[in-house]
Amino acid sequence: MRAKAKLYPKEAARLLREKPRVREAVTGATLHFERNRLRAYAEVPIEEWRERAKAVKNYVLTHLDHYLELAERRLRENGVQVHWAETPEDAHRVLREVVARHEVKRAVKAKSMLTEELSVNPLLEALGVEVYETDLGEYLIQLLGEPPSHIVGPAIHLSLEEIQKLFHRRFGTPLDAPPEALAQVARKVLREAFLTAELGISGANFLVAETGTLALMENEGNIRLSTSLPRVHVAFVGIEKLLPRFSDLALFLPLTARAATGQRLSTFVSLIQGPAREGEEGPEEVHVVLVDHGRTALLHDPEAWETLRCLRCGACLNACPVYRQTGGHPYGYVYSGPIGAVLDPGLLTLEEAYPLPYASTLCGACYEACPVKIPIPKLLLTWRHRAVEEGLTPSWEHGAMRAFRKVMESPALYRLFSKGLRGLPLPQDLLPLLKAWTEGRGPLKPSPKPFHELWKEVEGGR
Repeated sequence: MRAKAKLYPKEAARLLREKPRVREAVTGATLHFERNRLRAYAEVPIEEWRERAKAVKNYVLTHLDHYLELAERRLRENGVQVHWAETPEDAHRVLREVVARHEVKRAVKAKSMLTEELSVNPLLEALGVEVYETDLGEYLIQLLGEPPSHIVGPAIHLSLEEIQKLFHRRFGTPLDAPPEALAQVARKVLREAFLTAELGISGANFLVAETGTLALMENEGNIRLSTSLPRVHVAFVGIEKLLPRFSDLALFLPLTARAATGQRLSTFVSLIQGPAREGEEGPEEVHVVLVDHGRTALLHDPEAWETLRCLRCGACLNACPVYRQTGGHPYGYVYSGPIGAVLDPGLLTLEEAYPLPYASTLCGACYEACPVKIPIPKLLLTWRHRAVEEGLTPSWEHGAMRAFRKVMESPALYRLFSKGLRGLPLPQDLLPLLKAWTEGRGPLKPSPKPFHELWKEVEGGR
């Protein structure tokens, strides 16, 4: 996927201006997820769970070479064909070979953020393959030609009215068709795709090194159909998705479900051991493509490596007051919200994504929500410091911050400056700092009295 993270400030302001209804849709959906998460976390000793999950992920990441070799060995023993992809081009080469060898004309795809990273759909379409996203939310945005707006709920930015209009244009359904009727139409289209596709594509929530098991979580049943009905299954798996032991799933499956949607466990969990054996139903071939795409470099970063613990649950997005204003599209890359703000600079380079760490109030809600305790607020500051050190922030900002520091360190200067500001109209369209602040917000209005005077009045009244 071509990154446009550098354009975040302009894209966020444009979306707030042109599509104000997105804020309402995203806020409603994320608050619903957030309430469910808080309720689900309260049912279990969540701090103990989070600490254990953090320790397991830290262990496997710091012994990644060993567990990758073990996973490859176990997968091959299970009859799985294993491929290594350092770059998207390497992953594309594998897919091209599979498509050519099996003369694939139609593919069904489970929801996978990694395949968004790798631009799998454009590649298949260029090869003449008809591709169907089978997660309902992903199918909606595929029809619209949009990327996902959320890690778990890719279409949460859409209102019912927008979906009704989309289905009316594409399938001739009534403009007031209820959600159940729209789902029936999608089901009919996707059922035919499941039954006729030669290729099924998925990601993986986890890959267990001990047993070579792919674990996939879902609520719709589409992943199970995508991975069992076509005669070939290709799973793209980031190298950070490993778990050491099969018993680790007993922690990570319910923890991820509680963090993502507030469920005690996802409706469907598929544990895939390889292709169908003689007399069994299932794919004739299973391919696992282990993808790096910047992860090894990120693992060597002394601070940002902790982002590789991410379970892709979306909990930090649901908790974030900044993400709620726009949804994921303005972030300009696959991963949005707080995790995108700290992961994308590592995957893309800081130069490509330096505005994202500034898309935060540093309130800390993301850390409290994260099931593996990624220190997102700390990492946001790390990337901001690096952006300043590398000269990526505007030159006027350096001067403004130096002046601000001088004023804030001197009570006399502070009072003089604040008194002068109250007497002047603020040129909010001329000063870059004020203009950046007021885009998408109301105008700044100075208080008629400075805080120290108001405080004296309050204290005097006591």
